[in-house]
Amino acid sequence: MKERWFPACRIGFTYIGTVVGAGFASGQEIKQFFTVFGLGGVWGILLVTVLFAWLGTRMMLVGARLKARSYEEFNNYLFGPRWGRWMNIFVGIVLFGVTTAMMSGTGALFQEQLGLSFHLGVLLSSAIAYLVIIRGMEGILSVNSFVVPCMFFFTMLIAAEGLRSDGILPFLEMEPVAEGSWLVSAVTYVAFNLAMSQAVLVPIGGEIRDEATLRLGGVLGGLGLGLMLLAGDFALTLKVPEIWDMEIPIALVIATLGEGMKYFFLAVMWGEIFTTLIGNVYGLAANLGQWVPFRPKTVTGLIFIVGYLCSLIGFPAFINYVYPFFGYCGLLALLLLAVRRYPAPFSG
Repeated sequence: MKERWFPACRIGFTYIGTVVGAGFASGQEIKQFFTVFGLGGVWGILLVTVLFAWLGTRMMLVGARLKARSYEEFNNYLFGPRWGRWMNIFVGIVLFGVTTAMMSGTGALFQEQLGLSFHLGVLLSSAIAYLVIIRGMEGILSVNSFVVPCMFFFTMLIAAEGLRSDGILPFLEMEPVAEGSWLVSAVTYVAFNLAMSQAVLVPIGGEIRDEATLRLGGVLGGLGLGLMLLAGDFALTLKVPEIWDMEIPIALVIATLGEGMKYFFLAVMWGEIFTTLIGNVYGLAANLGQWVPFRPKTVTGLIFIVGYLCSLIGFPAFINYVYPFFGYCGLLALLLLAVRRYPAPFSG
């Protein structure tokens, strides 16, 4: 059992790093999906934790049983060869769209927060990401094993600061401000994030294939995501109603921690963008590599080049139209993942 903990922790960290992004770091996702529902949001987070642990593990186990190299085999298994092909094309489009958005986000971070060149931010982040990705899954696991604990520490820190300054009573008395259902919001959050995470989770299963390790890693990843969501929701609730009109609501909490914490926050935000970026490009390159006559390094480099050009012409705006539809596809994938039987394990 002990020898499984280290690889399982790396899997869990990579799971977390693939799900969280700039929206999580800024507090915007947590506010929109959970905080607006008051204590209902807490029930939503508990449900999300269970679903992430259960379905993320299933996704990796399916990848292991299929010996999958990319998300293509996974979608063909869930949807069948005919519809799986269209789902793979659509996933590829969305992954590329999110990739350009993440690249643009690194440029904006350098330009708006550090006063440096937008192009420097994009090119430097892309170069580092390329060096990580060409190392294969080992590179993805190693980066997440370093970055995600920093994210986790930061999230727990802001929750501890909120508890110290305001106590827990405002959190327990928070009333919902949205008319929707916390249940629908929670399931939608899981569906979209797992649909995106297949780019990394499926190849992890296909490469590691030790089912006990994958199960432990999936549970650790789900629990870690749940704790980070709960800590972020707690910190944001204590700053209601000021957070409702803020694009970076977590900034209100950071402001109480001192000037030095601003730079730690920027590093964490860059790290969360970066882990999403490398996961998306890795999954996209693995899938495209089966269809184009280029080496993996060349495919990866071409994705970054085209992504850089698209980030300059506003291509990320495309995501505003694709995300909702992709969310519905994610709900269908979530249902199929929950009810499909596992493929028969390969022998030998």
